[in-house]
Amino acid sequence: MEFDDKGNLFLTYVDFNKYLYSGSVLLRKSTDGGLTWSAPVEVITTKSDSGKYPIDRPWISIDRSGGAFSRYIYITTMTPTVFGILPPPYHPYLIVSSDGGKSFNKWRYLDTLNWYAGNIIQSPMPTSCVGSDGNFYAVYPSYVYSQNPFGQFIIASSSNGGVKLLHNKIFASPHSVKDTLVKRGYLLRADPSDANHLAFFYLDVLYGDIDVFMSESFDKGITWSKGLRINDDPIGNNRMQDLLWADFDDNGNLAVSWRDRRNSSDSTYSTAYEIWGAVRLKNSSNFSPNFRISDTLVAYSPVLALSGNDFMCMKFVNDTINAVWGDTRNGKLNIWFQRIAVHDIISSVKRSSKNEFSKLSKFLLRQNYPNPFPADVGTSNPTTTIKYSIPAVGTARELSVHLAVYDVLGRKVATLVNQRQAPGNYSVQFNAANLPSGIYFYRISAGNFTAVKKMQLLK
Repeated sequence: MEFDDKGNLFLTYVDFNKYLYSGSVLLRKSTDGGLTWSAPVEVITTKSDSGKYPIDRPWISIDRSGGAFSRYIYITTMTPTVFGILPPPYHPYLIVSSDGGKSFNKWRYLDTLNWYAGNIIQSPMPTSCVGSDGNFYAVYPSYVYSQNPFGQFIIASSSNGGVKLLHNKIFASPHSVKDTLVKRGYLLRADPSDANHLAFFYLDVLYGDIDVFMSESFDKGITWSKGLRINDDPIGNNRMQDLLWADFDDNGNLAVSWRDRRNSSDSTYSTAYEIWGAVRLKNSSNFSPNFRISDTLVAYSPVLALSGNDFMCMKFVNDTINAVWGDTRNGKLNIWFQRIAVHDIISSVKRSSKNEFSKLSKFLLRQNYPNPFPADVGTSNPTTTIKYSIPAVGTARELSVHLAVYDVLGRKVATLVNQRQAPGNYSVQFNAANLPSGIYFYRISAGNFTAVKKMQLLK
């Protein structure tokens, strides 16, 4: 469900018959806060993309910016698994309404050449949001070896109502969550107080067990920070977390919640759990200590292994967390609600004058020139100049800088910088005499910040 800027409430859902292989995603509108609803409007059907049945996991985002595309409704879907193994390739889908939900434009794929979801991930679920300036964003998973040797998350964005999509990589990782019961959902959120600020939440096994991570961008999804572990139980304690959710309030404060097993006696999905959370103020670089949202340790029930029987949702409004989840504490699956005013919690969070990553976002790969290179095809000395900047961060006099070049398979072909450098502007020469023609990427990192750009070598 989602509200527009006039207080109208919209609900999108799936209505289908898996035995007849028929159904659709529908949208309804309420003008009285959900008391009554309009007749349904068809968004996309099982037959819209022949043989793909693209009607699973519809997520809705609405532009409330007041700009040129205000009240545009964006709905994303994917290919389901309920119909069995369908033939590849698999795609995430986008459907847009430009008239407030009265009708929908023809569907389109979110992925495209060089940014495909691929043939491996059958249900590449998109997670979407709209920035305060009206820009649309959606993240989906991808595994195509020719694009990247590792699985990756890709963000598609549009500044013109979904007509043109631009794509960037959030990150690629050799790690994957392999437990089939774990709720591995991921979430993209836009900061209402800063149109440049996006946050992406996901699960990772970087430290051996499943933890909750966040990566964020302060330039509208172009570059992303290194993942930050949010749950603060001991690292590598063999306790998994999952079922994550997150939300910004209107002031840019951030709350994250998840299902936590730190107080259980087992490392698996099938063990006791609680709902926990953490808060970060807009002008802070740190999350609060984790705190418990639910009020009891709930024993595991096999009903949670069935499809759709565990879930989490949370809204953060005026420094108050409103959390909803399902658990079986009384032997039945019930829906539970908890509201927590976090004034006491956030008062303990260290404030800073400016968000640390905002400072690091000034650390830029400015350009390489010429690009494509060399300027004169056929030269025996194909060289390009890469320019970059190092910001002043806190009291640090120098930052550890690493600049390297990679081919399209993710293999490192050159290390150009690997040393500590003071704030300032720099340039470095990259000679590709021993490399074949093609697309290459140069990646620079300092602290928690990473930036990547593409260049083309012609011979």
